[in-house]
Amino acid sequence: MANVDSIAVAPAEPDPTTRPGQASRPADARTGLSRVRALVAVAPAVLTDGAVIAFALFTVLYHLAFLGDLRPSVTFRIWLLACVVLAVVAVLRARRRAPADSTPADSVSAAREEPVSARPAADRRLLIGVLVAAAVAAVSAGLANTSVNVSWWIPAVSGLLAAVGGLLLVRQAWLNGPTPTPAAPAPTPAQSAYALVVSVLVGISSFFMARNTPDDVYYVGKSVWIAERDLIPLNDFLFSENVLPSMGSQPPIPSIEVFDGAFANVIGIHASSALWYVLLPIMAVLAALALWRLTHRWAPRRPVLAFTVAIAYLYLVAGGDAALGTFHIPRLHEGKGMFVSAVIPLMWLYLTEWFDNRSRRSLLLIVALSITAIGLTNTAAIILPMLVGAAGFAMLLVGRWKAAVVAAVAALAYPIGSLVVSRLLLGGMSATGADDAFFDAAYTYRRTLLFGVVGVISGLALWCGALIARRRTPALLAAGAALALSVLFVPGVLELLSALSGISVVLWRVPWLLALPTLIGLLCTVRVPAPTRALRRAASGGIAVLLVASFALFATPMWSPKSWVEVHDRPTWKLPQQRQAIAFWIKDLDRPQGLLLAPKTIMRTTPIVTSEVRVVLPRDFYLVEYDLNSQFAKDRLLLAGFADGAASPTPAELKPALDRLDVGTICVYNGNRYARDTAPQLGYQEFAKRKAPGAMTCFRRVG
Repeated sequence: MANVDSIAVAPAEPDPTTRPGQASRPADARTGLSRVRALVAVAPAVLTDGAVIAFALFTVLYHLAFLGDLRPSVTFRIWLLACVVLAVVAVLRARRRAPADSTPADSVSAAREEPVSARPAADRRLLIGVLVAAAVAAVSAGLANTSVNVSWWIPAVSGLLAAVGGLLLVRQAWLNGPTPTPAAPAPTPAQSAYALVVSVLVGISSFFMARNTPDDVYYVGKSVWIAERDLIPLNDFLFSENVLPSMGSQPPIPSIEVFDGAFANVIGIHASSALWYVLLPIMAVLAALALWRLTHRWAPRRPVLAFTVAIAYLYLVAGGDAALGTFHIPRLHEGKGMFVSAVIPLMWLYLTEWFDNRSRRSLLLIVALSITAIGLTNTAAIILPMLVGAAGFAMLLVGRWKAAVVAAVAALAYPIGSLVVSRLLLGGMSATGADDAFFDAAYTYRRTLLFGVVGVISGLALWCGALIARRRTPALLAAGAALALSVLFVPGVLELLSALSGISVVLWRVPWLLALPTLIGLLCTVRVPAPTRALRRAASGGIAVLLVASFALFATPMWSPKSWVEVHDRPTWKLPQQRQAIAFWIKDLDRPQGLLLAPKTIMRTTPIVTSEVRVVLPRDFYLVEYDLNSQFAKDRLLLAGFADGAASPTPAELKPALDRLDVGTICVYNGNRYARDTAPQLGYQEFAKRKAPGAMTCFRRVG
């Protein structure tokens, strides 16, 4: 027996058939899998935070390039090198800090939110009052301006009462409740993997949906101009060769068009292809991930379900030119589209993290995001102060005034400072002509949050979001946003802002501060009283189904022709394909010197194809910048009507305008018989014909 026992405890002899290290392979495999899971869990944060820092860096370099008069391609190469250096430094720091086998994302199950404790009677009465006021506000706002005649004062007053009551409730919960540790769970690998897959699918969908947006003649046309010349136009580039004064909407602060043009110039591809085939899918992925991150942070439970509903909202609720869905895929390549779709949710996320942990990393990201925001659109200088002001006011109510002040300085210093410096040094930013449009509170709600069933759902998300969001910071920030927007929806407030600021045209964008898609998604996370957890989950799933069904039945989807979107079976430029083909055909003609006169739609398409062909009228909307009563504008409108076949001016009227504008080429559709017959009388000779579809005849100036 002694021999048996000794054999039992003796170490086993190594198997001569086993290779060295083979016994440790299962452990190595587990470690490798754990690392992969950890990387997947943090991937959305790494991608979005990295993109914010990278674009902020380019914006700063672009602004500094004015001091050295650097070409965009040089700035881009410097930026590319700096990004590589920063990426290497970030990887080395991450390796030093994180243990090889750390898997923080696997330990989130313990970080569940505590159920809300029983409320005092006074709180319950206030809660009931808030819910009633919110319901009245949502229903009346959704019905306003429809066949039901509802005074806007009803949703304005009831919404303001609901917002004030909701803010008082979440403030009381903050002051009385314990601080959760951690403030929010980290995303699990499975959750992040789902968000990544959905985001990639969103990016893929951007290849096939095209919305013909008139603004593209400016935004995309500027990128094409920069790519072909490797210069930044500080003056007008649509009506002249960087000679005429710049339009009031063109201080050279936004960098997104410069980035696209410089990228295309360095890579050696067309700027429109660079934008729509490379950058747009990347932006779509990042925008979806930004939505996921805020939804995960603010959702008290079931963030994946809430994210799914939010994505469905963006795809199913489009239609009008101001619905948030139209700014996601169809107009995401415009700076303002990326601002509302990605910057707004990320700013709320970074503010939440800052108020929760007050770390230098959170503050750095707020600064970087503010630079990114102004690099995308000048609208950031209007919306960000409202957003940060709403968050700061909410935090002041719970005594976090120092953190609120620091966040405000971090978020607003660069955007406001850059615009002030730009105006002092370069002028611009005058609100004339096109900037005189104004929409009151009722119409602003109708345009952005919509009306009918969808408008009611939007109202519930607005005025009940603070009661549904995760407790403490998310709930308090949602309440601050609801209060700010409710004040702006009071009749007369937007009118006052318009009179004081002179920025009438963009005030309809104030609902952008809300992060509405996230709040829409949170509606399905409401805690439904049920005896079992399975029934509560089923109830949340039922709410999600009802929400998505409502969007599908009562809204216009993104891919509908009513949304001005064409769906293609292959990746395409975001232009009507026939107009694009005609613009390329004209570009390749042997044309004389001078401007091109063609139908308005072709002239609006041409700057997106090439800056080498200058046109008489890139877009008639922009003529208000140069006085509609001037000869400059009258000549262009007269000739455009002639080329369109909408008017039949005499040769005596046409000839002086053609000479003043130095028109070298006239191209008209074959159906415009008057223009075809009149062109030879004006001293132009036919020299090119295009077959149907889109049959055209072109004439060039003789002599």
